[in-house]
Amino acid sequence: MYEYFYGEESNQFSFYRIPKILFTDEAFKSISPEAKILYGILLDRMSLSQKNGWTDDCGRVYIVFTVEEIMSSLGCQNQKANKLMYELEKKCGLIERKRQGLGKPNLIYVKNFIDNSKSHIKKCENHTSGNVKNTHQEMLKSHTNNTDINNTDFSDTDNPFLSETDERLSYRDIIKENIDYDILIKNYPFETDTINEMLELILDTVCSKRQYIRIAGDDKPHSVVKSQLLKITSEHISYCIDCLKESTADVKNIRQYILATLYNAPLTISNYYGMKVRHDMATG
Repeated sequence: MYEYFYGEESNQFSFYRIPKILFTDEAFKSISPEAKILYGILLDRMSLSQKNGWTDDCGRVYIVFTVEEIMSSLGCQNQKANKLMYELEKKCGLIERKRQGLGKPNLIYVKNFIDNSKSHIKKCENHTSGNVKNTHQEMLKSHTNNTDINNTDFSDTDNPFLSETDERLSYRDIIKENIDYDILIKNYPFETDTINEMLELILDTVCSKRQYIRIAGDDKPHSVVKSQLLKITSEHISYCIDCLKESTADVKNIRQYILATLYNAPLTISNYYGMKVRHDMATG
C-alpha cells in the first residue's frame, strides 16, 4: 500500500513539464498524448544541454536524444518511437532534427512555439551540421536504421574537442540528475559519504576505458555495464543503501560488491521490495 503525502513531501519528486497549451490549443489536437509526453521529456533534457553549453553558432540549444532513449523512457518499441518523433517534427513542428552524417546522431532542436519571432530563424535557417559548436556530449555509434544511435555506446574519437575532463564533468551532471542527487542528500543526511562513493563509482565505471568490466566475477562488455549504470535512479540508490545496511557478509572487496549491487539494482529492486511487502503482510 502506498503512503499519504504529508507536509512538503510532494516536492520530493522530479517532474516532466508538459505545456498545458499542448492539450488545450486546436493547433496541437492532431498529435497524440504520447507525443506530447515525449515533448515534455525533450524539454527536460534542454536544461542539461543549456547548462553544458550545447549550442550551435546561432546560439540555439540542441539535445541528443536517441531512439533507444525514447524507447526506454516511454516503454515502447522502435516503430512507435520513430512515429512519435515524426508527429512532433512533421505534424506540428515542435522539434527539428539535423543530420550530422558520418554515423553521428541527429541533433534535435526543441522548438519554442510561443516565440513567433522569425528574424532569428531566418538568420540561421540555412545552417548545416558544420555550424554546430564542439559538443560536450559524446557522439554515439549509428543506430541500425540510421535515424539515431544507442545511448550508451559512446565513441572516444567521434568528438575531437571533448577532453577526458569535459567527458567526466558531463557524465557527473547526467548521473547526478538521474539519481536526483540533491534530494537524496536531503533524504539521507547520514548517508552522504555512501551516496558520494556510489556516485564516484558509477562515474569511474561509466568513464572507464576498459573493454570489459568485472561484475560479480563475470567480465561484461563496458557498453553493457555503462548502459545499466546510466539507468540508475534515486530509488535504486536508496535500495542499494538498504541492501548495504542489511548485509552481514564478510566482503573482501567492498568496491566490487557495491558495483555489483548498483549494476543489479534495476533488475532486482522490484522483487526485493515485493518480498518485503509479502513478509510484512504475512507477519501482520
